[in-house]
Amino acid sequence: MASAPESNPQGPTGPVKDPLTGGPAEISDKVRADRELLRQAQADGTTWRAYVKLSGPGWLQSAITLGGGSLAGSLFLGVLGGTSMLWLQLVAIVLGVVMLSAISYVTLSTGRRPFEAINSEINPALGWGWVIATVMANMIFCMPQFSLCYDALDKNLSSIGGGEGLGGAATTKWTVTIALLLAAGSIVMLNLRGGKAAKLFDVFLKGLIGLIVICFFGVAILLLAKGEISISNMLAGMIPDFTQFVRPAGDLRELISGLAPDAQTYWLGTLMPTQRSVMISAIATAVGINMTFLLPYSMLARGWDKTFRGLARFDLATGMAIPFVLVTSCVVIAAASSFHNKIDAKLASTNLAEMQESPLFPKVEGDLLKRVDATLGAAAESTDQETKLNMVAALPEAEKRLAAALVKRDAFELSKTLAPLLGQENAKLVFGLGVFGMGFSTIIILMLINGYAFREISGRPNSEGMFILGVAVAGLTGASWVALWTDDSLRFWLAIFASTFAVMLLPIAYFTFFLMMNSDRILGSDRPTGSSRLVWNVLMGLATAGATAAAFTSLMEKYHDPNPLSFRIVATIWVVYGIAVVLGFWWQKQSHSASPDERAA
Repeated sequence: MASAPESNPQGPTGPVKDPLTGGPAEISDKVRADRELLRQAQADGTTWRAYVKLSGPGWLQSAITLGGGSLAGSLFLGVLGGTSMLWLQLVAIVLGVVMLSAISYVTLSTGRRPFEAINSEINPALGWGWVIATVMANMIFCMPQFSLCYDALDKNLSSIGGGEGLGGAATTKWTVTIALLLAAGSIVMLNLRGGKAAKLFDVFLKGLIGLIVICFFGVAILLLAKGEISISNMLAGMIPDFTQFVRPAGDLRELISGLAPDAQTYWLGTLMPTQRSVMISAIATAVGINMTFLLPYSMLARGWDKTFRGLARFDLATGMAIPFVLVTSCVVIAAASSFHNKIDAKLASTNLAEMQESPLFPKVEGDLLKRVDATLGAAAESTDQETKLNMVAALPEAEKRLAAALVKRDAFELSKTLAPLLGQENAKLVFGLGVFGMGFSTIIILMLINGYAFREISGRPNSEGMFILGVAVAGLTGASWVALWTDDSLRFWLAIFASTFAVMLLPIAYFTFFLMMNSDRILGSDRPTGSSRLVWNVLMGLATAGATAAAFTSLMEKYHDPNPLSFRIVATIWVVYGIAVVLGFWWQKQSHSASPDERAA
């Protein structure tokens, strides 16, 4: 006779239910079978095989972190520092995995939903700030992912074989976008059905991540094989160089050192703020705030508990960290080969007419004119534009290279520069597939996270209807990129709110889980002690410091923005939220100091 389904005594409200289906029996049977698989594998010495078979949440993290943001950041790192900045990806993901491991440890040790635990035990302002920031990030960041997918289809995939691309007509954009929305929504719904459909969802995501890795890894291997990248330089770039926070990276350091003192002063003041901002953002945003929300709920959805803590760490290392490091490092390598300390012959010319024919000239003109103005000083206002442009043309080639390093590139430019090496059609195919995979996988996961978040906001953690509503809201908002994200002024304000809630509240999320990891009330006997606790706290402290530095950098960017209204909006939000957090801690203290009868009342 079959035994009764196993319940989870650690659940805050009785047996743990599947957050997607609400059915406790099926998930409990599945958990029991998985536990037995782990125990048998440990006895046989084949734990890693069981881990590979049961992995999943880590791959969800990989699918969201390998998006347009990672692509753009890695490209810029390669442009600025060449391969000398490869170490940054390793540091970023190690700190990210540390925080996600802490989140998984707390969640699996308690069996409690983090939103409920934070509100009950830490501070409701932190809990609500966390979930609202997650929803805002899901909705706003979904737009550029749809745009990225469309651009991949338009500029790369549909133009293979002499095609002319999709074109820029609004009707075409809406048709493609709706098709992407329906496809992504259908894939998310596979997870909702559970069983074999959910397994198919896992297989699809792992395949998509594999495709992304293969595309970019193949390019890097080819670059190495053809001698376009030095292996010794690449290995040296894996060694952390924290002086890059205060000194130029890669070949740019030597370029600046060879300039006259006044030119050095100007370019250091122009280059270093950008370089620091890119570095800090890369460290802090390897894990976004919505990723901190996804991990615990995706694990609870599978019925994982204490038994699965080792699997969770393995899953994060293999499913998230390794693909992230491979893909972002390969993008850095490709960008370094194509853009770092490189300009075309026309831009290097001292003849103004020839220089203006360079495709890079419109992008560097502003920085080079500012350089001339710095030389002219008070005479800049009375000097005509033609004279200034001739002075720009006469600048040393090194200064033109420095200006080119500040130009943000995209993957489509990268595929063009690598066409002679890969072949035009191959370059389009490889980068088209890789970029499309990054965008489409991120759309799927953003919709999935929003489904979890809407359940928590509604107070109905097992509601299928709220899950579908959250998925639809994220998807429809992302699909509206055709009307919203293409409007530069509207995109500017959307980006302000997104960065405010996502980037600036990330250290709040980190600090919250730092408190939870050290809370006797939450973890009880599972709270780390001794040297283990020290290691956890040091690593989490470093991750929190990195996220805080990124938030501060974002705030300073708003402060120096030509439009003062953006800083005022951000500052107002922070002040209001700061007051809410203080009041939340005060309320929590009063609540915990009250007697049981007073709390019940």
